[in-house]
Amino acid sequence: MNNMITRAISGLVFVVLLISLILLNRYTLFGLLLVLMLFCIYEFKNLVKLKNNWIYVSSISLLLTVSSPIINFEKSETIFRSIFFISLFIPLLQHLFSEKNIQDVLGKYFLTIVYIAIPFCSLMLIPFVNLGIDSNETFIPELVLGLFILIWSNDTFAYLVGRTFGKHKLFERVSPKKTIEGFLGGFIFTIIAGIILSYSFDTINVFHWIVISIITSFTGVLGDLIESKFKREANIKDSSNFIPGHGGFLDRLDSIIFTAPFIYIYLQIF
Repeated sequence: MNNMITRAISGLVFVVLLISLILLNRYTLFGLLLVLMLFCIYEFKNLVKLKNNWIYVSSISLLLTVSSPIINFEKSETIFRSIFFISLFIPLLQHLFSEKNIQDVLGKYFLTIVYIAIPFCSLMLIPFVNLGIDSNETFIPELVLGLFILIWSNDTFAYLVGRTFGKHKLFERVSPKKTIEGFLGGFIFTIIAGIILSYSFDTINVFHWIVISIITSFTGVLGDLIESKFKREANIKDSSNFIPGHGGFLDRLDSIIFTAPFIYIYLQIF
């Protein structure tokens, strides 16, 4: 009972903080994503046993580079970009004084950038994606909040439907509890949530919300499975215990991390 209460309270605090900081303004969104990114990098470094701390410099400078026009750091954008590119070569120089396999180190280093840093950059750009308006003057946080709501809908109903009707395993080797029935339940209710969002957040029309819901349902499950594979290879249950009753930040954000770049690309194109 105590564990359930702890889980409920920590989950509520996490969601309230998340929603508040997303909706407040672009600066709180940037601060939120920066902090979440750093926690996820820390947890992922432990998962893949990456010891090189320059990954923090690379990831922060990349996020600052893409965010500079948004948070009025345009004059520093060149500096952030330079720091980012320089930091990519630091591991190569460090290899001169190390006996570790450089391919292994660099593989984990760039995997962290692709898997963690780039998705958070995508999340920062989504509220300012080109919708025929000036991104420097318009902030549309509903797009990011809507994406989180779709992820939560997918996860919640996949769990409920899977627990009630699940019989056929989706990908037993990686995640034994996931079922095809659960996936279909999450898929259907995510589309319903997308339709509801189209009436609440009218920045984009119902067709685009439905497409985003479909993309989110598929990529969200893939993101969850990918993180489960990392944890299985590391032989651990949770990425950390930072969120009482929920595990780590990476455990809570694995779906949104994998989904964000695909949603950004879709919005950028259409």
